[in-house]
Amino acid sequence: MKKTLSIISLLSIFAACSQEKNSDKPVETKPTTTIFLADPTIFYNNGLYYLYGTTSGNFPNGEGFQVYTSSDLNDWKGPAGAQNGLALKKGEAFGDKGFWAPQILQYKNKFYMIYTANENIAVASSDNPLGPFKNDSKEPIIKTGNQIDPFIFIDEDGKKYLYHVRLTNGNRIFVAEINDDLQSIKPETLTECISGTLPWENTQNASWPVTEGPTVIKHNGLYYMLYSANDFRNPDYAVGYATSKSPLGPWEKSKDSPIISRKNTNQNGIGHGDVFWDKNNKMHYVLHTHFSQSEVSPRKAGIIDIYFDGDLIKAESSSFKFLNTK
Repeated sequence: MKKTLSIISLLSIFAACSQEKNSDKPVETKPTTTIFLADPTIFYNNGLYYLYGTTSGNFPNGEGFQVYTSSDLNDWKGPAGAQNGLALKKGEAFGDKGFWAPQILQYKNKFYMIYTANENIAVASSDNPLGPFKNDSKEPIIKTGNQIDPFIFIDEDGKKYLYHVRLTNGNRIFVAEINDDLQSIKPETLTECISGTLPWENTQNASWPVTEGPTVIKHNGLYYMLYSANDFRNPDYAVGYATSKSPLGPWEKSKDSPIISRKNTNQNGIGHGDVFWDKNNKMHYVLHTHFSQSEVSPRKAGIIDIYFDGDLIKAESSSFKFLNTK
């Protein structure tokens, strides 16, 4: 009897040890894949983050705008757009090339996408952030000249402003009031905001200086414009900001600029993104970087924490991370 018990005990111990050993095996995880998007923006709605941007790299489903989703800013899924991964698709929108720099906003119970195509600005709408976004009009918002990188800011008094980049003797940031239908501007309000005049904004002394990718927010009664400077192919592409007491300016550039650059992130070509707040009301800036230290494309999407320190905007360099799908 004792012998039988001993054998059973030994078998029990062996089984327990085997189970413990098996439990130490690493859990298989899916490999992560970097999200290749330039000029990105993140829109938060009902517990879900939506990531859009300029397609960077190969995408077999045609031109337009991809969208990825996440519930925690870490695990991204997609492309998840309603049309084979696309939220907006060429043929159902203004333009046929150069789909760049979308912005998403919720207005009058609909979702609107303001974007660039054919170096002009258009607006499309949808009942869902995943799309499909479609244009009510196949006409651009501004019908003269060439302009890119739109951003609509709605002030506390309900007035709406379209910040954008006009391609005129450089990439220059302008603003104009936009009408309530978001289809046209008030041309008499068109005003130049800033251009590339400071050393950090044109490190290669280019004859065509670049300031672009404006995002405007309001804090303690002061307007803040975050923007990028230098050609996007330049490793010194970086993010700075300017302030104003009015949405129409004049704008005063911060002496602390650039606040996000390769010097404090070790990422070449870092910039051209958008400000967003997470579900805990923490402020972030989503942006893109070069593919590597030696190659520009395909550009990679990432986020970095930013915050107000009094009246200054600062970036938490150590918080930078790339966005990946699993």
